Amino acid sequence: MKIVVIGGTGLIGSKLVDRLREEGHEALPASPNTGVDSITGEGLDDALRGASVVVDVSNSPSFEDGAVLEFFRTSTGNLLAAEAAAGVGHHVALSVVGSERLPDSGYLRAKAAQEELIKGSEIPYSVVRATQFFEFVKGIAAGSTQGDTVRLPSSLLQPLASDDVVAAVARATLGAPLNGTTEVAGPEELHLDEFVRTGLAAEKDPREVVTDESVGYFGAHVRGRELLPGPDAHLAGTRFTQWLDRQK
Repeated sequence: MKIVVIGGTGLIGSKLVDRLREEGHEALPASPNTGVDSITGEGLDDALRGASVVVDVSNSPSFEDGAVLEFFRTSTGNLLAAEAAAGVGHHVALSVVGSERLPDSGYLRAKAAQEELIKGSEIPYSVVRATQFFEFVKGIAAGSTQGDTVRLPSSLLQPLASDDVVAAVARATLGAPLNGTTEVAGPEELHLDEFVRTGLAAEKDPREVVTDESVGYFGAHVRGRELLPGPDAHLAGTRFTQWLDRQK
């Protein structure tokens, strides 16, 4: 089966391509690096020719509110139009747990808009919503650092390893279209400040993590359980401390 992975040279996409190929499928990584641009449309028609499934794990190069919304609207619209012309039978997209519950975040508003476009099209689809990745712990710290201090709220989240995200997206890709959403999350609830504190300590990073409830998360103030998955979510098995041990 030919499967085109949009964003196929990134963290999730490259791992997904490898996994699908190991299972015997023709997985094509599609990104500007391979001559396929979902924003301009360059290379899309050729890449999608003969494809059974298109998986979108791409991400915006900018997280600025207007830019990220424009990216997901334009990219998703171009993909769905090209898929309809090519006769693609299944569109799979990676989204974010809680995107519909935190409209104050420009990034999450953009992901919610992406989902609405997918649901409004005639292409059978599956949306996989994931929680935060372990791999982004340093990025979260970097975006919240002032001097030698990292300021973060104690918001609850349920992060997971990128390998577990890839497994969930692969399951959706190789299954029948859900025409709905599924969620995947890590096995344990963690406080955001403690998540980053533990990650930095494992790297022997001297920055101090200070709990500050006035600080937002991707531009939104999380007051409750907005970032946690629902009761029907698939829970991956890798704990954060186990993942950290593997990085040594």
